[in-house]
Amino acid sequence: MLAALLATSAAALLAVPAAGILGHRALRRSRNASLMRIGSPHGIDEQGFVRIGGIDQWISVRGEDLANPVVLELHGGPGASTAIFGPRTRAWEKHFTVVRWDMRGTLKTLGRGGADGQGEMTFERIYADAVEVTDHLRARLGVDKVVLLGHSYGSVFGLRLAREFPERYSAYVGTDQNIHDAGRDTSVHRALLARLRAAGKRKELAAVEALDADAHRWTARERAKYAKLLATSDPLTLETMKKVVMGSLWLSPLHPLRELGHFVKGMSFSEQVTVTAGPSGFDDWADGTGFGLPFFLFQGEKDVLTPPGLARRFFDDVRAPVKGFALIEDCSHFAAFRRPDRFLELLLAHVRPVVAAGESAAGAAAAV
Repeated sequence: MLAALLATSAAALLAVPAAGILGHRALRRSRNASLMRIGSPHGIDEQGFVRIGGIDQWISVRGEDLANPVVLELHGGPGASTAIFGPRTRAWEKHFTVVRWDMRGTLKTLGRGGADGQGEMTFERIYADAVEVTDHLRARLGVDKVVLLGHSYGSVFGLRLAREFPERYSAYVGTDQNIHDAGRDTSVHRALLARLRAAGKRKELAAVEALDADAHRWTARERAKYAKLLATSDPLTLETMKKVVMGSLWLSPLHPLRELGHFVKGMSFSEQVTVTAGPSGFDDWADGTGFGLPFFLFQGEKDVLTPPGLARRFFDDVRAPVKGFALIEDCSHFAAFRRPDRFLELLLAHVRPVVAAGESAAGAAAAV
């Protein structure tokens, strides 16, 4: 969704290879590498490629205690790896085993096989990959279920996986949650027009107003330009993209300089997933609001891309064994990474107790 803006920002980083800047980067990356070191006897730090869907895909499994619940993250973009946020979310790994996966077309997976080695780049193919990754983790870590955490575009996959496979997941957590309603809600579009008018952006306003009224007919390029305007027209979102997202990429100890280019290419390359059959025609209400697992949405209170009002309306109609909704204060998109401390508080207060209770009940049933 944000590929054009993220790619532009990443390209700007790559364009300033001054010795002083690179030296500062090396120092900060070294500190972050020390921060991310896991030395606990019952911990895990595995990173590498796993054969998923016929290609090698990069998966990271990290946590300080293998007895903790396993969380599988589905990153957004598409093509926006969450592995870059490792230092910002280091505290999560004290309480959860965090799994981060670069989907096909994304960062390390793209770097491994190249553009020609990514296979079928469709929503349906990546959805099948997610099921395969889930089952790989269940077998590798010896757990019956994992917590499913969907970020932004990843939440589109997450919502459907949670609905279809409650036997594989102990809970669903959505953040920057995308809700599709076949185009009925136009609040995001109207808010964008209002921001452009208020800022006197006549050229940009005219470009948006010239778009086809049916967003399903937009080209990939039109979608990219629209997404860029959504983000750049909102100061909080733009600041978050620059400081949190691109800052994390620049200082990630897991990603050498050459891989920053893979990030740029991956974001652009993965845009094709948004125009294939799938998300453009989704209707989350029609697909079903009943979920057979605990269901949580934690949304940025000022998110202009995936507004909390729409997420709340869907949440209110959800039927689940347990459910919870919370706003993350002073955040737009990427709320979990702008306020990782607050997001962890929500996970510990709402998600982990429910997951632990479910594990205890399952263990008691197995013992009978």
